[in-house]
Amino acid sequence: MKVGYSRKVMELFMYPKNAGKLEDANVTALTGSVACGDMIKLYLKIDPEKEIIEDISFESYGCAANIATSSMITEMVKGKSIEEARKIVFQEVVDNLGGLPKIKFHCAVLAVAGLRIALEKWEYIQGRRGLDKDFIRTLLKGILDPHTDKDLISAGVIEKLIIKEGEVEIHLSVPRDEFLEEIISNIMEVFETLPINAKIFIGGEQIAL
Repeated sequence: MKVGYSRKVMELFMYPKNAGKLEDANVTALTGSVACGDMIKLYLKIDPEKEIIEDISFESYGCAANIATSSMITEMVKGKSIEEARKIVFQEVVDNLGGLPKIKFHCAVLAVAGLRIALEKWEYIQGRRGLDKDFIRTLLKGILDPHTDKDLISAGVIEKLIIKEGEVEIHLSVPRDEFLEEIISNIMEVFETLPINAKIFIGGEQIAL
C-alpha cells in the first residue's frame, strides 16, 4: 500500500483498464467533482434492443483514485443490463477496489454519478423521458465553474434556461475571460450524442460555436 491506497487501486492507477475514447459509443457523460476539481468522461456502447452495455471506456482528469474508480466502474458495468448498472452504488466501487481513504470517497461517488448521467441520457435518446429543466440541470451540474470551484448550477451562473422542442437555450452570466472557451466546450460536450440543439447566450448575445 502507498499513501493509503490498496494494491488494486495502485494497479488500476498504473495500468487502467478501458481507458481512452470509445469511437463507436452511442452515449457519453462528462461530470466533475467540486471536492477536488477532478473530471471524468464515460463512453458507453449500448445495445438498443437488448439494453446491454456492450462496451465502456473512460477518460480521466484527476488523481490516482479518480483513475482507479473510473476504471473500476467500467469493469463493473461492462456486459450488464441498464437496470443492473443503475443499481450500482459508490460503496460497491470502494469495496471492489479493496477500500479507499475516506478523503477519496468522492472519486467513487463521481464515477457512479457519471454512469447515472449516461443512463439518464440514454433514457432521453430512447424516448423514455422528456426534455425538461431538471434533465438539463442534471447535465450542467456536472460542469465545474473555474471562477468559483462550484458546478455551474450551484455557482448561480445559469441565468435562465429556455426549452423548446429539441432545442435548449442556456443563458450564462460569466465573464468573457480565459475560462470562457473551456466552459462553453464543456457545455457542448455534455450534449454529445443527444438529439438536442444547444445554444449558449451571454448578455443576451448568442455565442458562435
